Amino acid sequence: MLSSSFSASLALALGCASLLTFSSAAPSPLKRNQPNIVPPAQLGAGGDPRNAGWNISQGYQPNSSYFVEKPTYQVFSNFDFQSIALALHQEYIELDLFNYGLVKFSDADYDAAGIDAEDRHLIRHFAQQEIGHAVALSNMLGPNAPKMCSYRYDFQTVPEFIDFSQRLTKWGESGVYGFLNLLDNRASAQILLQSITTEARQQFAFRQFEGLFPVPEWFETGIPQSWAWTLLSPWIVSCPKENKPIAFEIYPALNWTNQPDAIAAGQAAGGPSISNNVTALTSEGQENTFQWDYPGKTQGPYQQTTTTHTSGVPKFAAYVSQFNVTYAPLYDVDMDARTAKARQPGGKVYPEGPSLINSTIFVALTSNDAHYTPANLTLINNHVVAGPAIYQAG
Repeated sequence: MLSSSFSASLALALGCASLLTFSSAAPSPLKRNQPNIVPPAQLGAGGDPRNAGWNISQGYQPNSSYFVEKPTYQVFSNFDFQSIALALHQEYIELDLFNYGLVKFSDADYDAAGIDAEDRHLIRHFAQQEIGHAVALSNMLGPNAPKMCSYRYDFQTVPEFIDFSQRLTKWGESGVYGFLNLLDNRASAQILLQSITTEARQQFAFRQFEGLFPVPEWFETGIPQSWAWTLLSPWIVSCPKENKPIAFEIYPALNWTNQPDAIAAGQAAGGPSISNNVTALTSEGQENTFQWDYPGKTQGPYQQTTTTHTSGVPKFAAYVSQFNVTYAPLYDVDMDARTAKARQPGGKVYPEGPSLINSTIFVALTSNDAHYTPANLTLINNHVVAGPAIYQAG
């Protein structure tokens, strides 16, 4: 209830305001009568620029030049087919992985790791989500859609299963972000977007199950298809003969020889939880050590040969995190042993933000330190010597 003094003051203010004359901030319509305005049809957005900023009535809404009134969701191009086929291979392994992890370990094993019956139900639900994703992507690809393959895993404990799952869902999520906006059929992209955002939630939950801080980054990372395929293909043993090979390249394997122990860090932080205060596992300036393979090895279910478009001599470690590529020069490079070292770079996306090198990120060895942004990161493929590898920076 308003006090009498406040009510009187409010009435006085309103009375005084009625005596004032205000000038409009809106531009005069005469100034809009300009020659040589680009025709609305050429703009492609359906709006008349002469009406920009006016109060348009009768239900007017801006319209995109990409809008299709009667969309079809089948792929339009080979780029779309290959990209979505890669994503489908990812959905298949997640479906297999989540179910396999649930049957490999006993309830007692899960309970001992802090994953109770309700948590296990969530993992089971994740597997069921993958059924829907696989059906949706298969429908986009039509009769030539790849079929489910056979897989291998090297985890032996529940924490190792959780750790592998959070890494795998990370490269699956990032692998789609890298090409999503480039798909020729934007209707297909819409369905894929609505499936991959579900996978992002899965990765978030697996980090919580591992005892890691769930989301230390401000932006999620997109990586090229070849990076996702390089990370995924070693875990696929074989595929049905009718499957068409994935067209994207596979680069020589990169091994991180002093990787942070995410499982131990999660357990030290208290184990599975909604969140904790351990927001980073690494820091600027710490030494990272690498070992990488020669190109020319056979990898994946389609017997592809690993390749590089460089001389094979790495000069930089490229840390791909959030929407940045940050380089660190390599030192102690031994081409006989194929080993090298780098100092972890620092920096932030924005001055107010968290450390740039954090969370589950990607690192490759490259022949130069060219600048890239999220929309053209695929150009880095021409300079990859080895990798990417997952780096558990936080």
